[in-house]
Amino acid sequence: MLIDDFNFNLPKNLIASRPIKDRDHSKLLVLHRDGKIEHRFFFNIIEYLNSGDLLIINDTKVFPARISGKKPSGGCLDILLIKNAHRDNIWEVLYRGKYEGEIHLFDDRKGFVWIENSEDTCKKKKFLKFIDIHAEEINQLIWQYGNMPLPKYVGRAPDREDIYSYQTVYAKKVGSIAAPTAGLHFTESLLKNIEQKGVLIRTVTLHIGVGTFKPIRVKTIQEHEMDAEFFEIETSLIEEIKKVKDGGKRVVAVGTTSTRAIEGYLSGNYVKFDNLSKDLSGKVCGYTNIFIYPGYKFIGVEGLITNFHLPRSTPLLLVCALAGKDRIFKAYEEAISLNYRFFSYGDAMLIL
Repeated sequence: MLIDDFNFNLPKNLIASRPIKDRDHSKLLVLHRDGKIEHRFFFNIIEYLNSGDLLIINDTKVFPARISGKKPSGGCLDILLIKNAHRDNIWEVLYRGKYEGEIHLFDDRKGFVWIENSEDTCKKKKFLKFIDIHAEEINQLIWQYGNMPLPKYVGRAPDREDIYSYQTVYAKKVGSIAAPTAGLHFTESLLKNIEQKGVLIRTVTLHIGVGTFKPIRVKTIQEHEMDAEFFEIETSLIEEIKKVKDGGKRVVAVGTTSTRAIEGYLSGNYVKFDNLSKDLSGKVCGYTNIFIYPGYKFIGVEGLITNFHLPRSTPLLLVCALAGKDRIFKAYEEAISLNYRFFSYGDAMLIL
C-alpha cells in the first residue's frame, strides 16, 4: 500500500487559520457507511446520536509548549517542549539546528540544551535543562511565557486567543502538544443537551505528542512507525463499551486520538505503565504506538467525529480504515467543492 495513493490537492484558501466565532456552528459533513453524504452544522450532531449510544472524548489539555530562548551570541532559538523527561528539570524538546549550550529563557532565566543518542532508537533526541528554577515554578513560567503549539500550516504565529480557542471545553489533564481538534467544535451547552438525550459521555486521556503528526517519509505505508503516546482509560469504560455494543447501540469516538487510545488497548498494542507514585486504581495506563490504516479491523469504535486531515497523514489513513478510502476521498472532494474549512481550526465530519 503506497502513501502516494492517499494524496490530494487542497486550495490553500481552505486551510483555516482561526476558528469560527461559535464553536458549534462549524460545518458538519455526515458520511454514512452506504456512501450517502449530508451537509449540516455541528450543532445538528445531536440528531445523529441516540439514547444509549456511547460518546468517548479525549480530556487531554494542551499546554503552551512553544518557548523562545536567546543564545549568548544574541541569536534566537525557538523551542518546542515535548514532555518532561522525569529527570532533574529536564525536558525533551525539538528545535532547528545542532546548537548545544547555554540558553536564556523566560525573564532571563537560564537553561542548557544538548543532543544525545536515544536509548530506545537509533535516532538522536534533544533536551533542555532548566537551571536554578524550582520544578514547581517551571509550569508557571511555561503558562506565563509560552505560546500554544499551533501547526505550521495554520500560517500565523500563535497569540493569546489561542490559549482558549486551541483547547476543548472539557480539557482537563495537561500533557499534549496538540489539540484533539475534533473536540474543538463542542460547547458545554451542546454536550449537556447530548447527555440529556440519554447519550453516555465518557472520557479517555491520550496525550498527543509528535507521534500523531509524524510525517510518513516512506513509500510503503506498512514501513511507517508511530511514536508511542501515553494514555489512560478507566477499566469501567472497557466494560461499558462491551455492554453498549452487546445492546445494539453505537460507540462513537471524538477524534482519532480517542480512537487510538481505545483501539490501542483493546488490540493489545500498548506497553503497560507502572509508576508507584501515580494512583492507577481502576485505570489502565500505558503507551501505545498503534498505527491504524486500511485493512485494520476495529474492535471498539464504530462511529467517529473528526476533522478534515492533511494529505498523506496518519489521521487520514485512520479515517480511510474506518469508512473506506473511496468514500473518504469522495467526501473530501465534495467538501472542497463546497468550501469546507480544513485541518485543526476547520470544519468537522461525522462517520456513521
